[in-house]
Amino acid sequence: MRVRSTALGVALLPAAAAVILLAGHTTGHFGPGWDPARWAVTGAACAVLGCALVAGLVIARASPAVSPTVTLDERAAPDLYAMVRDLADRLDVPVPSALALTPDCDSWLEDRTHRTQSAGPRPGGPRSAGSHPGGVRSARSAREAAPVLVIGSPFLWWMRVAELRALLAPVVAGTGPSAHPDIAASRRFVRGLDAAVAVAERARTGGTETPRPLRPVHRAVGLLARLMLRAAGPHAAEMERGVAAAASERAHGVDYGLRVVAQEQVGLAYAGWDRLLTRVALPAWRLGLWPTRLDAGVVSALTELSRRDRLAEGFTSRLGERPACDLLEEPGAVDASVSLLAARLFLGERPPRPPNAGPARPDGPGGPGGSADPDSGWSTGSSRNADEAGPDWTPVEWSAYPDEVVDRIWRTEAARLFDVLDEVRSNGRRSAGVHSTEARGTEAHSARAHSTCGTPVACADGALGGARGGAGSGAPAVSGHVEAPVGGQLEDDGELCGPTLARILDRFSSPDETDALAARITAEVARAEAASAPGAIGATPGAALLPGTGETHPAPPAPMGLPLQPPRSGRELLADHVTAAVCCAAVDTAGAAPGLDWLDGPVLLVGGERRTDLSRLVLALVEEGDQRGLRDWLASVGVRPDKPVRLV
Repeated sequence: MRVRSTALGVALLPAAAAVILLAGHTTGHFGPGWDPARWAVTGAACAVLGCALVAGLVIARASPAVSPTVTLDERAAPDLYAMVRDLADRLDVPVPSALALTPDCDSWLEDRTHRTQSAGPRPGGPRSAGSHPGGVRSARSAREAAPVLVIGSPFLWWMRVAELRALLAPVVAGTGPSAHPDIAASRRFVRGLDAAVAVAERARTGGTETPRPLRPVHRAVGLLARLMLRAAGPHAAEMERGVAAAASERAHGVDYGLRVVAQEQVGLAYAGWDRLLTRVALPAWRLGLWPTRLDAGVVSALTELSRRDRLAEGFTSRLGERPACDLLEEPGAVDASVSLLAARLFLGERPPRPPNAGPARPDGPGGPGGSADPDSGWSTGSSRNADEAGPDWTPVEWSAYPDEVVDRIWRTEAARLFDVLDEVRSNGRRSAGVHSTEARGTEAHSARAHSTCGTPVACADGALGGARGGAGSGAPAVSGHVEAPVGGQLEDDGELCGPTLARILDRFSSPDETDALAARITAEVARAEAASAPGAIGATPGAALLPGTGETHPAPPAPMGLPLQPPRSGRELLADHVTAAVCCAAVDTAGAAPGLDWLDGPVLLVGGERRTDLSRLVLALVEEGDQRGLRDWLASVGVRPDKPVRLV
């Protein structure tokens, strides 16, 4: 507030000097010699007041960033609203104006009054504002001014009702300081400056929402807002620390013993949520698919963690208590809405186009059962307008995840590996001066269109290449493939070709050959990710939705803290692709199946059991050229290296 008052005083100082000079001229205290100074100061005062008025209008009209959330009206969660109202009554604070969910392991209060000041009361809000005096009118006013309570959706599924209540007590207590006039005014001032800086940043980068003639004005106001933010930042931080301390002290007497247990569950939920997103959800998102039960998957992941970790043995007994998601009328629909919001936060409103993707579906689903959030700009209802370009997100259930995600990833990587084998071999033949018809044919056609060099595969469905096979082939086949000649077909130089494991094993005898394959795989992976993703895969989520602002008062953090994926070396990428080819061969010829591990993501199941020894053997092949271990493993599982691999 002192910063705002100082800025206002500086803006009024020239006007005050002009008033003194004009008054002195009128009363005769200043003679004709003061006329130039009087006119100069008056002109400067008018210019400063005009600039201050423009800056004030820009700051007042700028909309602060709002975290994307899924709004819950009272009809969708009456028991949850009742629990929050009861907490507010016990703490003697205003009731939050609404409840919303975020795909994050965190909870906070968010002031959205700038969106509703001219819209009147919010529909579907709480029916009571607590036990505060002042009658119906004051209760309604307090409800409208109260912030929105944003709850992390994983808490609802993993925590029990009593634990969630204890966890939310200090958060709900923060609505008391929010009703204080000075604190509310200070927060509105800082949010306005923050929004003005964001508008100036968009004007600097050429945002289409800012008219071109106004961009210099917005950039100038942005510089002024940055200066005031630097001055107000330390004071705002001290104020927020004081508010948090006061809220914690107020909530000290409400379920304090349970709060210690709930805080332990927060760390556990965050670990399971982070693991589920990075290992399970992200591979599906990159294919344009969104798992519709992410929050339910957190429960499965944490249950699996407690089964493996002896330190977490007591956590499974908690599952017998009532989960907090029972406070929702339709937990499945809410979970689907939050899951779709998580996918859009990371990879955009429209999904990335995966490599080797077929025609886009014209009518992708939206978030079933969700509701539109007018404050965040996100809709979790039906799909977008039909005239928008690009496909929409496609839902996938956990039961279909192995076939729809794991199998597609393996076959896409296997196809890329065989393409690289063809390219490296063709480059080697050209460098040796060999330009035969077979070499040109191999370069022109990818491995997924051939079971042997120059011989198209006659699949069961009548298509060429690696289309998904089915029953009814007229020739001996395994998983829809025509049986290849034993040992594969040989080229003129005696080299194996075609999509077989024997061909892969034959290429790792030379370190130079391995380095060439690793370099080409790295280049192809980078090209595919750059072509399919709307932005940098693994970048900070929501960066395009919540624009950066001042240096001392940045925009609210993105709802999910998914870390950047660690960089992988070329040989690690090559090992992943070889593993994918081996898994495809095991599925096609040995009766194995793709599977889902809640903590590790895609896995290979042989006889219903997860095989964890394959990665070590593939690394030995790639790093050391040792084929014996992998060949023994293939023989033990029943995989024939000479059989062709079905590709995408």
